[in-house]
Amino acid sequence: MGLISRRTTRWVWLALAATTVAAAVDGAVWLRDQRRNAQIASGTVPADQTGLPAPMQFAQAHALAASGADEAALNRYGTLQGDSPLGQAARYNSANLLMRQAVVLREAEHPGQALALIELAKEHYRDVLRHDPGHWDARYNLERAQRLVPDPEEAEFPAASDRRAERAATTMRGYSPG
Repeated sequence: MGLISRRTTRWVWLALAATTVAAAVDGAVWLRDQRRNAQIASGTVPADQTGLPAPMQFAQAHALAASGADEAALNRYGTLQGDSPLGQAARYNSANLLMRQAVVLREAEHPGQALALIELAKEHYRDVLRHDPGHWDARYNLERAQRLVPDPEEAEFPAASDRRAERAATTMRGYSPG
């Protein structure tokens, strides 16, 4: 009997075969990802997004935003917004895009149109902060948006209970204010 038995030799060959199969599968996945990355970089990804995984849709939205196609990027980010970490990142990125558009509009001929974009961006930042209060980038950007367009003060709009208190004396029966 030699140093290595037949049983040990079989296990070695089996392990080698399993490693070869795993490497082939990993290589196929890597090749598919490289093709997708090339599609994203060239902008030739099909418009139908049903078969694409969410991370690829996010990458495509990011590439669209980097190329200046803001509306298309906002649409892609909009399909991803949810409670997952990727959805929160999509919401944060779409808020940043909205703020960039608002700043451009504010400096151009239409400063009034920027208000709606800023308010929408602030709402997206608040949604991110509701899910993750420790998201410091969203907190900082919300503060910057608040400086551009502050929220209305609560004192400007009296509460419903205050209005009823004012009217109470005039609507009481049997009370003469004179």
